[in-house]
Amino acid sequence: MASGLAALLDDVAAIAKLAAASLDDVTSAAGKASAKAAGVVVDDAAVTPAYAVGFSPARELPIVWKIALGSLRNKFFILLPCALLLSAFAPWAITPLLMLGGAYLCFEATEKVLEALGKHEDAPHPAELALGSADLERRKVSGAIRTDLILSAEITAIALANVSDRPLVIQAAALALVGFLLTVGVYGVVAVIVKMDDIGLHLAQRRAPLLRRVGVGLVRAMPSALGILAAVGTAAMLWVGGGIIVHGLHEFQWDTVPHLVEAAGRWAGAAPLVGSVAGWLADAFCSAALGLAVGALLVAGLHLGRGATR
Repeated sequence: MASGLAALLDDVAAIAKLAAASLDDVTSAAGKASAKAAGVVVDDAAVTPAYAVGFSPARELPIVWKIALGSLRNKFFILLPCALLLSAFAPWAITPLLMLGGAYLCFEATEKVLEALGKHEDAPHPAELALGSADLERRKVSGAIRTDLILSAEITAIALANVSDRPLVIQAAALALVGFLLTVGVYGVVAVIVKMDDIGLHLAQRRAPLLRRVGVGLVRAMPSALGILAAVGTAAMLWVGGGIIVHGLHEFQWDTVPHLVEAAGRWAGAAPLVGSVAGWLADAFCSAALGLAVGALLVAGLHLGRGATR
């Protein structure tokens, strides 16, 4: 009896060790994948607050919650199964699809840069002016979830490329963990951003002079902060998109551009004291410059195609 109990405890201990090792594999893979997807996450956090702007304060958090639920549906019911099927049956397609996603990021970022240079304000669409607040909210939420699907697809592709050498179960768990944590992180930040002006107004009405000053400062700073966040998101899109293309070119052994980017990073990295930071900045700048060039070509091609069809 004692020997049977000891054998059972040994089996339980072995299963526990296996589970712990698997958990370590999952968290390690998820951490690596999350780091690679950071640039897209920054853009996701920069893009989403615009969908909750223009509604009453009482509707801002419910709108963010609806978009977050839509994001989880995108990740768990559409992208995760597609990613696992791709990994199991067509792993060769991961790099080309990743490069297509990177090119799309470059295209979107370049259009944002051109819009910023044009300095024109987006006027409300006539169809939106005719909608009631509930219909407009539904349209905004649907648009945000569609945008999230594109960004989440890029995050999933980046994550998949970094765990494709792991067993399928580890891939599934890592992708699910990355999707859940990034969704909670992104939409938690978005919720804070959209309520920051309300927090500022609340503090501005307090009696303590310091709290009032902080509140007024928050309210005044929010327009600039949103503008900076949008600029950071655009830069992150160019950096990540260009970096994905550089990596894809290296995978296909088209190494001229990757070697130039690597050489720039080595040259900047040789600087005394700040070598590591300078090397990273040079690599990021070259990747972003390539992303801008790719995006400009795609934008020009799109406009030429539209002109030819008229």
